[in-house]
Amino acid sequence: MKKLIMKFSIAFICVGLLSTLYANEKVYKFSMATTWGETATPLIDAANNMAKMANEMSNGRILINVDSANKHKAPLGILDMVKGGQYDMGHTASYYWKGKDINTLPFTSMPFGLTSPEQYAWFYHGGGMELMKKVYDKHGVVSFPGGSTGVQMGGWFKKEINTLEDLKGLKMRIPGFAGEIMAKLGVQVTNLAPGELFTSLEMGTIDALEWVGPSMDISMGFHKVAPYYYTGWHEPASEMQFIVNTKKFDKLPDDLKEIMLAAIRLSAYDMYIQNYDMNANAWQKMKTEYPNIQVKTFSKSIMDEMKKVNQELRNDMGASSPLLKEILNSQDVYMKKVREWTKMSDYLYLKDNL
Repeated sequence: MKKLIMKFSIAFICVGLLSTLYANEKVYKFSMATTWGETATPLIDAANNMAKMANEMSNGRILINVDSANKHKAPLGILDMVKGGQYDMGHTASYYWKGKDINTLPFTSMPFGLTSPEQYAWFYHGGGMELMKKVYDKHGVVSFPGGSTGVQMGGWFKKEINTLEDLKGLKMRIPGFAGEIMAKLGVQVTNLAPGELFTSLEMGTIDALEWVGPSMDISMGFHKVAPYYYTGWHEPASEMQFIVNTKKFDKLPDDLKEIMLAAIRLSAYDMYIQNYDMNANAWQKMKTEYPNIQVKTFSKSIMDEMKKVNQELRNDMGASSPLLKEILNSQDVYMKKVREWTKMSDYLYLKDNL
């Protein structure tokens, strides 16, 4: 009994010493701004989960306060706010900055490009992280993959799109490289913050939009105004983004840097699988509760023209930016390799079991 009491006493003393040690250590406080509103699950969840995990894994030494777009009112200003020091961190999407720096474009998703598993492999094992660092170093931030929504749907339309003529003059919210393609096809392209989407569609400011997939789209109510729901082509691996002010990040001790990176990586994966489950549930609900929604796929003639314009734009933009060309080439080379395995694994399995 005396030995048992002694063991408990030693353990109690050790816990007390550790608690005192952590209590006396410096707390590193970060502020994070997101592009998303406070109800935009699972996008906002990735930011909140990352903050929670970093705090818990560091025993309270990292404290991150997350502000949704409802608070800071600048959903498409995250990069500027983080590089300028108004916020220490951000959760957003890289392709929103294409107007400031075209080289940021490929780190979200490219039309007809890598799928989410393929793109994660490219980021962490195919040179993607190194290229992203090369792009974002000059902006004074470090950038990391921040959670994928997988293959996104092709958008909500008020009228059926049967020919290329049906696209001409159409006003559509569609960001990224897909917006460049649609513009070449005669679409009047715009980019709107998430909180403005439904009202813009309902009021006729836009005729069509793409957002994410059924998990988020149905809750936004787009089907009430635009019943034609097209399958995806433009964002096969839509990756969100964590950015951290470089000076702020560099002030962290090495062990806390590793904790921060672990929390970022884990919360990104959590968002990916959470969204996958949410999409599956929403798709079932959509089929039973919203029979007015008509799921469509763009015709072969439209898809062929999109692919043609896609390649032309890639060639033009690559010629104007050597770094962009390097990034696109890196993705192409990696896709050529990894797609062989995707065909042999996922594709053939699904082909034989659907």
